[in-house]
Amino acid sequence: MYDLLVVGAGPYGLSIASHAAAAGLSLRVLGRPMASWRDHMPRGMFLKSEPWASSLSDPQGRWRLETYCAGRGVAARHGEPVPVELFASYGLWFARNAVPGVDERMAVRVRACPGGFEALVDDGEVLRARTVVLAVGVMPFAEVPAALDGLGPEQVSHSSDHSSLSRFRGRDVTVIGGGQAALETAALLCEQGTRARVLVRADRLRWNDEPPARERPWYRSARAPHSGLGCGWRNWFYAERPGLFRRLPEPTRARIAATALGPAGAWWVRDRVEPVVEVMLGHEVTSAYASGIDVRLETVDRDGTPMCLETDHVIAATGFRARRERLGLLDDDLRVRLAAGPDGPPEIGRDFESSVPGLFMAGLITASAFGPAMRFVQGAGFTADMLVRGVRRRLRTGPAGGRVPAPGERRRQGPDLRLGARR
Repeated sequence: MYDLLVVGAGPYGLSIASHAAAAGLSLRVLGRPMASWRDHMPRGMFLKSEPWASSLSDPQGRWRLETYCAGRGVAARHGEPVPVELFASYGLWFARNAVPGVDERMAVRVRACPGGFEALVDDGEVLRARTVVLAVGVMPFAEVPAALDGLGPEQVSHSSDHSSLSRFRGRDVTVIGGGQAALETAALLCEQGTRARVLVRADRLRWNDEPPARERPWYRSARAPHSGLGCGWRNWFYAERPGLFRRLPEPTRARIAATALGPAGAWWVRDRVEPVVEVMLGHEVTSAYASGIDVRLETVDRDGTPMCLETDHVIAATGFRARRERLGLLDDDLRVRLAAGPDGPPEIGRDFESSVPGLFMAGLITASAFGPAMRFVQGAGFTADMLVRGVRRRLRTGPAGGRVPAPGERRRQGPDLRLGARR
């Protein structure tokens, strides 16, 4: 039985595994490294975050993005967006160097068992661990407007469904949403010869400002410090003090998690959108249905005026909503044991442990507890450090109050605790 089973091998899962390995825990990591970035983002996209805020976390800070770029003669400069392909390659490099023994099989079910948890793997093997962390990223939480429920996969998709947009060349596509995913998707569509429009519920688009120079006079930095989430003291607080964020009243945390850093386009995509993409502001889809090979969308504007348009395909770039019910990986009995807050996600303790002892969470699903940083790579370092401390604490106390020997004690007793050793 392992000390820790990490389910998910994205930035959070890999960072947690790196910290856990350095702490001497026996662990197993399940999942294809950087799968979301490799399989669910079209080529040609860029990271919205700055290069210096986009590194995965290892305890010694040896495997940072700028180190990877420097070793390949690639610039990683402030104010220059990082291509998704480069970031995915960096994540694979991090996995090889900081997390030995990643198991690329997929967990299909996790349930409680005596002494901890067991995970059924896609080839039928069952792995057991005293503690488990779900670092499943955003894919289980894709949000599609209910008005589109009547359409099939040929008519509607989520923006995260695509690693390539080439199937839409020469067609007519309507993108719903006003954030970065919607705007960059529409830009890529137009650049390949697709007729694309963006349907936005708000009455205007929001664009992020170009960031100021990294090195500035002290008085300008004091007025609006840089952070991994953008300039300004509020963003600095979200990025640098997630532990303090958790001490805010629960309604305040929920409101900030839902509204802070809302839909906006990066400054560098604006010139690719405004000249070529049709933008329909103040429109909300009320219903949608197939009309022959086309899709008919019925919308209403801010004045209540209805409108109808036809398109070949709808891409919902409408983000992600973390809810307990969408954790389909968990056995039903285990999922219903999770206490959930009023906005849907499970309640998370100070060290990322859920209400089920030994079951930890990481990433987007913890944003209501620790703030907006958990929606970005920026939050991986804090999460990995605090979560591994929590795992070690749980291993000392045991899942039901009974004491489980600490890693160092078991090592003296002799069982094989090598990273990746089969159980």
